[in-house]
Amino acid sequence: MKTRNLLLMAFFVASQFMNAQTADYKFAIGLNVIRNEYNGDYGNGIFDFKQILYPSTGLSLSYFLSPSFDLGLQGNYGAYGYIENTKNLVKTVNQFQGAKLDASLYIHYKFDNGYFLKKNSRLSPFLSLGIGGAKYFTNNSATPYPTIITDGVDLIVPVGAGLKYYITNRFAIQYQYLYNFTNSDVHDQNISGGVKNTYFGTPAHPTSKPGPDQFGQHVVSIIFNFGKLRDSDNDGIADKYDKCPDTPIDVKVDANGCPVDTDGDGVADYLDKCPNTPTGVTVDAVGCPVDSDGDGVPDYLDKCPNTPTSVKVDAAGCAIDSDGDGIADYLDKCPNTPTGVNVDASGCAIDTDGDGVADYLDKCPGTPAAAYGKVDMNGCPLDTDGDGVPDYLDKCPKTAGEASNNGCPEVKKEVKTLFQKALQGIQFETGKADIKPFSFPLLNQIANILILNPTYLIEVQGHTDTVGGYDYNINLSNNRAASVRLYLVDKGVTQDRITSQGYGYNKPVASNNTKAGKAMNRRVEFVVTFEK
Repeated sequence: MKTRNLLLMAFFVASQFMNAQTADYKFAIGLNVIRNEYNGDYGNGIFDFKQILYPSTGLSLSYFLSPSFDLGLQGNYGAYGYIENTKNLVKTVNQFQGAKLDASLYIHYKFDNGYFLKKNSRLSPFLSLGIGGAKYFTNNSATPYPTIITDGVDLIVPVGAGLKYYITNRFAIQYQYLYNFTNSDVHDQNISGGVKNTYFGTPAHPTSKPGPDQFGQHVVSIIFNFGKLRDSDNDGIADKYDKCPDTPIDVKVDANGCPVDTDGDGVADYLDKCPNTPTGVTVDAVGCPVDSDGDGVPDYLDKCPNTPTSVKVDAAGCAIDSDGDGIADYLDKCPNTPTGVNVDASGCAIDTDGDGVADYLDKCPGTPAAAYGKVDMNGCPLDTDGDGVPDYLDKCPKTAGEASNNGCPEVKKEVKTLFQKALQGIQFETGKADIKPFSFPLLNQIANILILNPTYLIEVQGHTDTVGGYDYNINLSNNRAASVRLYLVDKGVTQDRITSQGYGYNKPVASNNTKAGKAMNRRVEFVVTFEK
């Protein structure tokens, strides 16, 4: 029998420790089945399983104080007695049988409190200590033995230990052994010196000893736990099942006690400023889709996720391109280019010929580079004087002329003849800038021609031979040309139409090695232009 009980104990110890009773169910009621054992004047029946069974039943009520302590109340009523088991004696000696009612207030110290065993394990060993009272009855009647048992109740102090195994959180089985100390020696219908046991009609044991008797109890219980589950954060989910036990007050929670996260983005609704974020979208700390470039369009919608800061974007997160030319406004130097026009990297319409007029407007797309800035709004070269020679080729763009003369008018034949005469017909004093008088008639004719042709612009050029030094000849030619200019101005030629310049011997027309050549190099030329 003892071996069987040790195996049973070992089974409980080997059981897996799992969720045991906690403060969730503060109250428990137990249905008790008890084997009573006697230790007193007749003998010691403690753990003597050869004794006949003296059963009783009872109830217990306990209250959870803390993970270490339970407080309870227990009451039992049933058979009580003893029969001496002596082979050589007839079993009518040293025996009695009656009934017992006992009740006690007890406290349990539990070892599954986190110090010795895991908290709230299924297996809960404990120690018991209590105080209470017991009343004994003869022949199972409520009338005490008249000469031995007096009215009143024995004081009892139960001390013991036990094991509780939680099958579920609300249901457990329990075994405990209680040894009850008493303050009386009358409950076995015997006192020292021997008194007749009227129940069995036999004399008391002649060697009985005085002193308080005790009794033991093997208590097997079925325990039912009840009470409201603990809900620390008042979210409607008991702490035992609450995976988020510190949820703020009034926050809506799911079946696990965690704040509801409707869009499943990992940020609870009560913190989520964007509670309808689509599934799988990365969000920031407030539950809104991440917007890496800060353009107001979340990354999951942003087709241009690296837009520079402060750039205006469209609904797709791409920089606005007002004219639809493929160049964003913030880069487009020509943001109003018409639709369909080819543009360059700066967003401006392509101007292939570089004349300043875009191809889509250019009616003369092959204009040479030299015409840049000299074209009309259609991209065609300007011809200001309308002579058929474009300005970029016309050396006289404001005066109609001949194409054969680079757009300038042809100098009249008589003028050319007169200017030819002037080459050798204008003479100066030797080494001086003084004009010889016989040259005046020719100069007067030249003056009249210039007055009659106001479009002519004249440069009077002075030239010398190589006689004398370089500087000497430059100065001499400058002075002679200036003298001719002054003469013509005096004869009525507008002074802003005529200039003078000396070139010394830098532009010879003949060899300076001969007398005839030197004579030809000493000359005055009239060079005609038409515009400044």
